[in-house]
Amino acid sequence: MMFNLFLTAAPSKAANAGMSWGIIIFYVVIIGAMFYFMAIRPQKKQQQSMTELAAALEVGDSIVTTSGFYGVVVDIKDDIVVVEFGSNKNCRIPMKKVAIQTVEKPDGTTVSLDR
Repeated sequence: MMFNLFLTAAPSKAANAGMSWGIIIFYVVIIGAMFYFMAIRPQKKQQQSMTELAAALEVGDSIVTTSGFYGVVVDIKDDIVVVEFGSNKNCRIPMKKVAIQTVEKPDGTTVSLDR
């Protein structure tokens, strides 16, 4: 009789163990999906908009930096832009393209980085 008790108890414990692993895997998948949609996907969208902004940048465009400074692009190198600030023609500062938030073309169109 005691032997029968162990035989009937063993499958129920194994079934519970298998079900608990299924729940753990389910939670890992849910947390992974949340991490993707809350961290990775928005970062990819921001990177894509930054690439579009850098591609639209040309000499003569008016820009606004992330610090709020207004200027005009004078020269463009690989990832460096020389910007002329204010009405003083001697105030030219090189800066990285990633520090540009908004580009306004001479024809009035605006390309903005959504942050």
